[in-house]
Amino acid sequence: MAGSLALVALLGVALFPRRVVGWFGGGGQATTAPAAESERPRTSPGAEPDLRPTLTEPFRGPPAARWADGAAGITVPAARATGWMDKAQATRAPARSKEFLVAAGLDTRVLRGERPSKAIAVLNPRQKDVQHYLRAALSAKTPTPETDPLLLFSRFRPDPARLVGDVVKTRGRLSYREGKRGAVEVTADVTFVYPVTPAEGEVLQTIARREVVMSWDDPSKAVTEPGTISLLSYALDMTNGGCSAPTGYFVPPFGNTQHTDQTHRVDPYDRSKPVDKSDGVRPASGNCATATRS
Repeated sequence: MAGSLALVALLGVALFPRRVVGWFGGGGQATTAPAAESERPRTSPGAEPDLRPTLTEPFRGPPAARWADGAAGITVPAARATGWMDKAQATRAPARSKEFLVAAGLDTRVLRGERPSKAIAVLNPRQKDVQHYLRAALSAKTPTPETDPLLLFSRFRPDPARLVGDVVKTRGRLSYREGKRGAVEVTADVTFVYPVTPAEGEVLQTIARREVVMSWDDPSKAVTEPGTISLLSYALDMTNGGCSAPTGYFVPPFGNTQHTDQTHRVDPYDRSKPVDKSDGVRPASGNCATATRS
Protein backbone atom coordinates (compact mmCIF):
# COMPACT_ATOMS: atom_id res chain seq x y z
CA MET A 1 0.00 0.00 0.00
CA ALA A 2 1.28 3.42 -0.87
CA GLY A 3 1.53 5.18 2.48
CA SER A 4 -1.30 6.16 4.76
CA LEU A 5 -4.27 8.02 3.42
CA ALA A 6 -4.55 11.71 4.26
CA LEU A 7 -8.22 12.67 4.30
CA VAL A 8 -9.32 16.27 3.92
CA ALA A 9 -12.94 17.37 3.86
CA LEU A 10 -13.44 21.00 2.93
CA LEU A 11 -17.15 21.56 3.19
CA GLY A 12 -16.89 25.00 1.74
CA VAL A 13 -18.88 28.10 1.17
CA ALA A 14 -22.37 27.26 -0.07
CA LEU A 15 -23.49 30.76 -0.85
CA PHE A 16 -22.05 34.21 -0.48
CA PRO A 17 -23.22 37.59 -1.72
CA ARG A 18 -23.03 38.75 -5.28
CA ARG A 19 -21.05 35.90 -6.82
CA VAL A 20 -23.66 33.19 -6.26
CA VAL A 21 -26.09 34.92 -8.58
CA GLY A 22 -23.34 36.53 -10.63
CA TRP A 23 -21.05 33.70 -11.63
CA PHE A 24 -23.45 33.03 -14.44
CA GLY A 25 -23.39 36.38 -16.18
CA GLY A 26 -23.14 36.59 -19.93
CA GLY A 27 -24.54 39.69 -21.52
CA GLY A 28 -22.68 39.46 -24.81
CA GLN A 29 -19.25 38.89 -23.32
CA ALA A 30 -16.71 36.88 -25.25
CA THR A 31 -16.84 33.14 -24.68
CA THR A 32 -13.50 32.16 -26.20
CA ALA A 33 -12.16 29.15 -24.35
CA PRO A 34 -8.93 29.73 -22.41
CA ALA A 35 -5.86 27.67 -23.19
CA ALA A 36 -5.67 24.29 -21.48
CA GLU A 37 -4.41 24.54 -17.93
CA SER A 38 -0.92 23.06 -17.66
CA GLU A 39 0.07 24.71 -14.36
CA ARG A 40 -1.54 26.64 -11.54
CA PRO A 41 -2.85 30.02 -12.75
CA ARG A 42 -1.02 33.00 -11.30
CA THR A 43 -4.11 35.16 -10.89
CA SER A 44 -7.76 34.74 -10.01
CA PRO A 45 -10.39 35.15 -12.76
CA GLY A 46 -11.74 38.37 -11.24
CA ALA A 47 -15.32 39.52 -10.69
CA GLU A 48 -18.07 38.84 -13.20
CA PRO A 49 -21.45 40.51 -13.87
CA ASP A 50 -24.34 39.58 -11.59
CA LEU A 51 -26.61 37.73 -14.00
CA ARG A 52 -28.52 34.56 -13.22
CA PRO A 53 -28.29 31.31 -15.16
CA THR A 54 -31.37 30.03 -16.94
CA LEU A 55 -32.64 26.71 -18.22
CA THR A 56 -31.62 27.71 -21.72
CA GLU A 57 -28.29 29.24 -20.59
CA PRO A 58 -27.19 27.21 -17.57
CA PHE A 59 -23.60 28.49 -17.84
CA ARG A 60 -24.58 32.07 -18.48
CA GLY A 61 -21.48 34.13 -17.89
CA PRO A 62 -17.76 33.51 -17.58
CA PRO A 63 -15.56 32.02 -16.43
CA ALA A 64 -17.42 28.66 -16.49
CA ALA A 65 -19.06 29.44 -19.83
CA ARG A 66 -15.59 29.57 -21.38
CA TRP A 67 -14.41 26.32 -19.83
CA ALA A 68 -14.33 23.05 -21.73
CA ASP A 69 -17.07 20.44 -21.62
CA GLY A 70 -16.60 17.31 -19.55
CA ALA A 71 -13.37 15.36 -19.82
CA ALA A 72 -11.94 17.84 -22.35
CA GLY A 73 -11.25 20.32 -19.55
CA ILE A 74 -8.86 18.00 -17.69
CA THR A 75 -5.31 18.37 -19.03
CA VAL A 76 -2.97 15.36 -19.09
CA PRO A 77 0.78 16.10 -19.21
CA ALA A 78 3.22 14.75 -21.75
CA ALA A 79 4.72 11.38 -20.92
CA ARG A 80 8.23 10.88 -19.57
CA ALA A 81 9.94 7.96 -17.86
CA THR A 82 9.32 8.34 -14.13
CA GLY A 83 10.00 6.08 -11.18
CA TRP A 84 9.50 2.43 -12.04
CA MET A 85 7.69 3.27 -15.29
CA ASP A 86 9.24 3.73 -18.69
CA LYS A 87 7.80 6.34 -21.06
CA ALA A 88 5.15 4.02 -22.49
CA GLN A 89 3.93 3.03 -19.03
CA ALA A 90 4.03 6.64 -17.89
CA THR A 91 1.70 7.50 -20.75
CA ARG A 92 -0.96 5.19 -19.38
CA ALA A 93 -0.70 6.28 -15.74
CA PRO A 94 -2.07 9.86 -16.14
CA ALA A 95 -4.60 8.67 -18.73
CA ARG A 96 -5.91 6.01 -16.36
CA SER A 97 -5.93 8.55 -13.51
CA LYS A 98 -8.05 10.83 -15.67
CA GLU A 99 -10.44 7.92 -16.27
CA PHE A 100 -10.93 7.72 -12.52
CA LEU A 101 -11.75 11.43 -12.28
CA VAL A 102 -14.20 11.18 -15.19
CA ALA A 103 -15.91 8.14 -13.70
CA ALA A 104 -16.13 9.81 -10.29
CA GLY A 105 -17.19 13.29 -11.36
CA LEU A 106 -18.84 13.06 -14.78
CA ASP A 107 -20.55 9.67 -15.12
CA THR A 108 -24.26 10.42 -15.56
CA ARG A 109 -25.31 7.37 -13.54
CA VAL A 110 -23.12 8.40 -10.62
CA LEU A 111 -24.49 11.94 -10.85
CA ARG A 112 -27.96 10.43 -10.41
CA GLY A 113 -26.82 8.79 -7.19
CA GLU A 114 -25.94 5.33 -8.48
CA ARG A 115 -22.92 3.35 -7.30
CA PRO A 116 -19.62 4.60 -8.84
CA SER A 117 -18.58 1.13 -10.01
CA LYS A 118 -16.28 2.28 -12.83
CA ALA A 119 -14.36 4.60 -10.52
CA ILE A 120 -14.08 1.97 -7.79
CA ALA A 121 -12.66 -0.50 -10.31
CA VAL A 122 -9.63 1.79 -10.76
CA LEU A 123 -8.82 1.80 -7.02
CA ASN A 124 -6.40 -0.65 -5.43
CA PRO A 125 -8.61 -3.30 -3.78
CA ARG A 126 -5.81 -4.08 -1.34
CA GLN A 127 -5.63 -0.58 0.13
CA LYS A 128 -7.53 -1.33 3.31
CA ASP A 129 -8.22 2.21 4.54
CA VAL A 130 -9.71 3.27 1.21
CA GLN A 131 -11.77 0.10 0.93
CA HIS A 132 -13.09 0.75 4.45
CA TYR A 133 -14.00 4.29 3.42
CA LEU A 134 -15.81 3.05 0.32
CA ARG A 135 -17.88 0.53 2.27
CA ALA A 136 -18.82 3.11 4.87
CA ALA A 137 -19.44 5.92 2.38
CA LEU A 138 -21.67 3.95 0.02
CA SER A 139 -23.66 1.99 2.58
CA ALA A 140 -24.25 4.43 5.43
CA LYS A 141 -27.62 6.17 5.57
CA THR A 142 -26.06 9.03 7.52
CA PRO A 143 -22.40 9.44 6.49
CA THR A 144 -19.97 11.37 8.65
CA PRO A 145 -17.62 14.05 7.31
CA GLU A 146 -14.93 11.36 7.14
CA THR A 147 -17.12 8.89 5.25
CA ASP A 148 -18.94 11.31 2.96
CA PRO A 149 -18.94 9.87 -0.59
CA LEU A 150 -18.81 13.43 -1.95
CA LEU A 151 -15.13 13.52 -1.04
CA LEU A 152 -14.51 11.49 -4.20
CA PHE A 153 -17.80 11.16 -6.08
CA SER A 154 -20.31 13.73 -7.37
CA ARG A 155 -23.89 12.68 -6.56
CA PHE A 156 -27.32 14.34 -6.55
CA ARG A 157 -30.70 13.03 -5.48
CA PRO A 158 -32.77 13.22 -8.69
CA ASP A 159 -35.97 14.36 -6.95
CA PRO A 160 -34.83 17.69 -5.46
CA ALA A 161 -32.11 18.43 -8.04
CA ARG A 162 -31.58 17.40 -11.63
CA LEU A 163 -28.88 18.44 -14.06
CA VAL A 164 -29.75 21.02 -16.69
CA GLY A 165 -28.80 19.45 -19.99
CA ASP A 166 -25.99 16.94 -20.37
CA VAL A 167 -22.95 19.24 -20.10
CA VAL A 168 -20.70 19.65 -17.06
CA LYS A 169 -18.00 22.31 -17.34
CA THR A 170 -14.52 21.45 -16.09
CA ARG A 171 -11.12 23.01 -15.68
CA GLY A 172 -8.08 21.32 -14.23
CA ARG A 173 -4.88 19.46 -14.74
CA LEU A 174 -2.86 16.41 -13.82
CA SER A 175 0.82 16.37 -12.94
CA TYR A 176 3.10 13.59 -11.85
CA ARG A 177 6.44 12.88 -10.23
CA GLU A 178 8.38 10.04 -8.65
CA GLY A 179 7.02 9.12 -5.23
CA LYS A 180 8.06 6.71 -2.50
CA ARG A 181 9.68 3.42 -3.47
CA GLY A 182 9.80 4.51 -7.11
CA ALA A 183 6.02 4.91 -7.41
CA VAL A 184 4.55 7.33 -9.94
CA GLU A 185 2.60 9.92 -7.94
CA VAL A 186 -0.16 11.68 -9.91
CA THR A 187 -1.80 14.84 -8.55
CA ALA A 188 -5.12 16.01 -9.97
CA ASP A 189 -6.64 19.44 -9.32
CA VAL A 190 -9.99 19.75 -11.10
CA THR A 191 -13.04 21.99 -10.75
CA PHE A 192 -16.42 20.61 -11.87
CA VAL A 193 -19.40 22.92 -12.50
CA TYR A 194 -22.85 21.28 -12.41
CA PRO A 195 -25.91 23.34 -13.44
CA VAL A 196 -28.89 22.01 -11.50
CA THR A 197 -32.56 22.85 -11.14
CA PRO A 198 -35.49 21.82 -8.96
CA ALA A 199 -39.00 21.27 -10.28
CA GLU A 200 -39.71 25.01 -10.14
CA GLY A 201 -37.08 25.83 -12.76
CA GLU A 202 -34.57 27.84 -10.72
CA VAL A 203 -30.99 27.19 -11.82
CA LEU A 204 -27.91 27.09 -9.59
CA GLN A 205 -24.41 25.87 -10.22
CA THR A 206 -22.98 23.37 -7.77
CA ILE A 207 -19.22 23.72 -7.97
CA ALA A 208 -16.84 21.03 -6.72
CA ARG A 209 -13.09 21.42 -6.75
CA ARG A 210 -11.23 18.19 -6.00
CA GLU A 211 -7.55 17.66 -5.35
CA VAL A 212 -6.65 13.98 -5.47
CA VAL A 213 -3.18 12.50 -5.09
CA MET A 214 -2.87 9.01 -6.58
CA SER A 215 0.01 6.55 -6.49
CA TRP A 216 0.84 4.04 -9.20
CA ASP A 217 2.87 1.63 -7.09
CA ASP A 218 5.61 -0.68 -8.24
CA PRO A 219 4.02 -4.15 -7.83
CA SER A 220 7.39 -5.52 -6.79
CA LYS A 221 7.64 -3.10 -3.88
CA ALA A 222 4.06 -2.50 -2.68
CA VAL A 223 0.87 -4.41 -1.98
CA THR A 224 -1.22 -3.48 -4.97
CA GLU A 225 -3.24 -4.85 -7.83
CA PRO A 226 -1.63 -4.16 -11.23
CA GLY A 227 -3.48 -1.50 -13.20
CA THR A 228 -5.02 0.16 -10.13
CA ILE A 229 -4.14 3.22 -8.09
CA SER A 230 -3.66 3.79 -4.38
CA LEU A 231 -4.98 7.04 -2.93
CA LEU A 232 -2.57 9.16 -0.93
CA SER A 233 -4.96 12.05 -0.22
CA TYR A 234 -8.11 13.72 -1.43
CA ALA A 235 -9.74 17.06 -0.74
CA LEU A 236 -13.03 18.68 -1.67
CA ASP A 237 -13.99 22.34 -1.75
CA MET A 238 -17.64 22.74 -2.72
CA THR A 239 -20.01 25.61 -3.34
CA ASN A 240 -23.82 25.37 -3.53
CA GLY A 241 -23.57 21.78 -2.34
CA GLY A 242 -25.17 22.08 1.09
CA CYS A 243 -23.98 23.22 4.50
CA SER A 244 -25.79 20.87 6.87
CA ALA A 245 -24.66 17.45 8.09
CA PRO A 246 -23.48 15.17 5.27
CA THR A 247 -26.17 13.29 3.38
CA GLY A 248 -23.95 11.65 0.78
CA TYR A 249 -25.38 13.92 -1.92
CA PHE A 250 -24.98 17.51 -3.02
CA VAL A 251 -27.88 19.55 -1.69
CA PRO A 252 -28.17 22.77 -3.74
CA PRO A 253 -29.73 25.57 -1.66
CA PHE A 254 -32.53 26.47 -4.04
CA GLY A 255 -34.50 29.57 -3.12
CA ASN A 256 -31.82 30.85 -0.74
CA THR A 257 -29.52 33.50 -2.20
CA GLN A 258 -29.53 36.14 0.53
CA HIS A 259 -26.28 35.64 2.43
CA THR A 260 -24.49 38.78 3.53
CA ASP A 261 -21.28 37.58 5.21
CA GLN A 262 -18.47 39.48 3.49
CA THR A 263 -15.72 38.19 5.79
CA HIS A 264 -15.05 34.68 4.50
CA ARG A 265 -15.87 34.79 0.84
CA VAL A 266 -14.32 32.13 -1.36
CA ASP A 267 -14.35 32.36 -5.14
CA PRO A 268 -14.94 28.80 -6.35
CA TYR A 269 -13.56 29.70 -9.78
CA ASP A 270 -10.25 30.91 -8.36
CA ARG A 271 -7.68 28.22 -9.14
CA SER A 272 -4.65 30.42 -8.42
CA LYS A 273 -4.37 29.00 -4.88
CA PRO A 274 -4.27 25.36 -3.73
CA VAL A 275 -7.25 23.80 -1.99
CA ASP A 276 -7.20 24.99 1.62
CA LYS A 277 -6.08 22.17 3.91
CA SER A 278 -5.50 24.20 7.05
CA ASP A 279 -6.20 22.41 10.33
CA GLY A 280 -9.20 23.15 12.49
CA VAL A 281 -12.53 24.75 11.69
CA ARG A 282 -13.06 28.31 10.57
CA PRO A 283 -16.25 30.23 9.80
CA ALA A 284 -17.45 30.60 6.25
CA SER A 285 -20.32 32.37 4.53
CA GLY A 286 -23.86 32.01 5.79
CA ASN A 287 -24.25 29.07 8.18
CA CYS A 288 -21.48 26.97 6.66
CA ALA A 289 -18.11 25.98 8.05
CA THR A 290 -14.93 24.82 6.41
CA ALA A 291 -13.71 21.71 8.21
CA THR A 292 -10.37 20.05 7.62
CA ARG A 293 -8.92 16.75 8.72
CA SER A 294 -5.61 15.11 7.97
